Amino acid sequence: MAGPGPTFPLHRLVWANQHRELEAALHSRQHDIEQEDPRGRTPLELAVSLGNLESVRVLLRHNANVGKESCQGWAVLQEAVSTGDPEMVQLVLQYRDYQRATQRLAGIPELLNKLRQAPDFYVEMKWEFTSWVPLVSKMCPSDVYRVWKRGESLRVDTSLLGFEHMTWQRGRRSFIFKGQEAGALVMEVDHDRQVVHTEMLGLTLHEPEALLAAMRPSEEHVASRLTSPIVSTHLDTRNVAFERNKCGIWGWRSEKMETVSGYEAKVYSATNVELVTRTRTEHLSDQDKSKSKGGKTPFQSFLGMAQQHSSHNGASVHQAASSTNPTAISPNEYFDPNFSLESRNIGRPIEMSSKVQRFKATLWLSEEHPLSLSDQVTPIIDLMAISNAHFAKLRDFITLRLPPGFPVKIEIPLFHVLNARITFSNLCGCDEPLSSVWVPAPSSAIPASGSPFPCEVDPAVFEVPEGYSVLGAERSEPLRDEDDDLLQFAIQQSLLEAGTEAEQAPAAYEEQLQLERALQESLRMSTEPRGHRTPPVPASPSFEEQLRLALELSSQEQEERERQGQQEEEDLQRILQLSLTEH
Repeated sequence: MAGPGPTFPLHRLVWANQHRELEAALHSRQHDIEQEDPRGRTPLELAVSLGNLESVRVLLRHNANVGKESCQGWAVLQEAVSTGDPEMVQLVLQYRDYQRATQRLAGIPELLNKLRQAPDFYVEMKWEFTSWVPLVSKMCPSDVYRVWKRGESLRVDTSLLGFEHMTWQRGRRSFIFKGQEAGALVMEVDHDRQVVHTEMLGLTLHEPEALLAAMRPSEEHVASRLTSPIVSTHLDTRNVAFERNKCGIWGWRSEKMETVSGYEAKVYSATNVELVTRTRTEHLSDQDKSKSKGGKTPFQSFLGMAQQHSSHNGASVHQAASSTNPTAISPNEYFDPNFSLESRNIGRPIEMSSKVQRFKATLWLSEEHPLSLSDQVTPIIDLMAISNAHFAKLRDFITLRLPPGFPVKIEIPLFHVLNARITFSNLCGCDEPLSSVWVPAPSSAIPASGSPFPCEVDPAVFEVPEGYSVLGAERSEPLRDEDDDLLQFAIQQSLLEAGTEAEQAPAAYEEQLQLERALQESLRMSTEPRGHRTPPVPASPSFEEQLRLALELSSQEQEERERQGQQEEEDLQRILQLSLTEH
């Protein structure tokens, strides 16, 4: 192909990898760099899928959107990893982190402006991570986010920093956002090291080259991605439905109410919350595949990380085929919207496994709570979601059309075996007083009421503590991503460590093991036909056997609870019908 055709000119240049002509076309500013071709790909997505590194480099220099997802839900970075090209991954990862950072900085002033118009407050958000798997549940951490808001200033304190080197990372950190005329000041306060990293938004946005250079990933980071499966975990909330929980037995049922943090709350269940996990392995060597499949841990087995179906680009291979165009699709075929490619596709043939699990989420909604979800809480969640995967999932959930009321408590699934329970408490220090927060005494202008507003917040909480070292913005560690993967690997390691500890210190676990053996024996006896008995359980089950048992028992208990609930509902209906017919 000598040059661009009449339609999709940027895409056609990308197809031929004519990067110099592509550069000239983008300089002319006559073409839409985010235009989608008949197969739903932008020029950048097409360049990555075809492995055309020079075209990718040109498009990224012109700020093509790295954050866009394909029609199949895969990000540009994930498609870059699937090519197996280290230089491609390094380049896309660097620009992905750069674009995330600039978008984060650009969005903060608007969020602070939303907060400025809302009443000041202090609130605590308790995060409890729970699991229906007993061994996992023991190692789930919890954290309390303490939030102060005054005018355009916001401070969020946390102690659970994330997951690194397969362990939970703890530390005392404060994130302070202060709106100013020139933009906004962002401070990350490390109380353990007594160091403060500051960032002035207006200045940072005028230093794109320095910011881009700081986002260059290490060779180790790139190599880690290329030797690990591509894992995508997301909550599908498209079919979510809310319904009131019921309570009561013997002929009457009422809508369930509970008191949370001093507020009466209606309890709702959100049904049809689906957790979708997809895993791709086409970029892995046979050795890496054997690590992720043949040598998978019991935890991976139950997660279904190397699950059922694998899909490939079918059809016979032609002489003109290549690794990124295995079925030799011609450009005329590709750009013709009326030509069906059927199972043919560009890019390396996909090897994918998937697993879908359906969960119930629970909400406690109070119509008496004085906080405003949209004006006071959502901007904070938006700020924290920029660099925290857990807050991002919470944001996705609370942006649904919830029933009326403030969600004083929410329980949502994060991963296959992990839930997060978030509780709002100690509003304006009403439960546990703080020296930095107080409620002014009532006056003639402010009538007395049960509301904690107006609330006064000490401006000193937004200042750098005395004796701390103030440094510039920290660039050595870009924003973490794929917290989903890090968390799953952290739990894997935690489970394996628990098994090692059990072998090293059997006395500490003997009681637990006896209980698990008793539960297994009870389950076996309850499910076997009368007169039939299998040999007793071995005295010292392996760790893998413990985990398998824990998962089976937890699953059976859940099914039994659901069966009993359904039976109770049916009994209730029969009782009600009998009482009506008797009268």
